Amino acid sequence: MERTSTSLLFLVSLVIIFASVVNQTRAQSCDEILGSCENCDQRCKAKHGPLSVSKCNGPDGTCICTYECASFKPAKVCVGGTDMCTDTCPQSCCDRQCAIKYKNGHGGCVNYAGYRMCICEYSC
Repeated sequence: MERTSTSLLFLVSLVIIFASVVNQTRAQSCDEILGSCENCDQRCKAKHGPLSVSKCNGPDGTCICTYECASFKPAKVCVGGTDMCTDTCPQSCCDRQCAIKYKNGHGGCVNYAGYRMCICEYSC
C-alpha cells in the first residue's frame, strides 16, 4: 500500500508540474500626444522606440505617437490538486473542493494512469 501511495503522489506531482500554465503578456497599442508636429517622427521614436509610429494631422496640427504597451499585468494560472475523485465525491464535489482550497479555484476529475484525480486551476 505504501508503494502505491508513493507512486500516486509522484504521479500527481508530475501532472501538476507539466500542467502549470502561464498566460502570455498581451500587448495593445497606446497613443501619446507629443505636441506640435515639428520633428514628430524623431521625437516619437526617441521616446517609444523604433517600432513606434507617428502621425500628424496637418502642418499646424498635433503629433500623435502610437506604440506597443502592455494592456495588463499577465495573469498566472496555476494547477494543483485536492484529492481523488470517487463515487461519493464526483465532478461537482471536486470543483467545490478546489473553490475552498484555492482562491478563484475551479476543478474537475481527470482520469490518469487508472486514477481519477481532482485537479484544480486557480489564479496565483
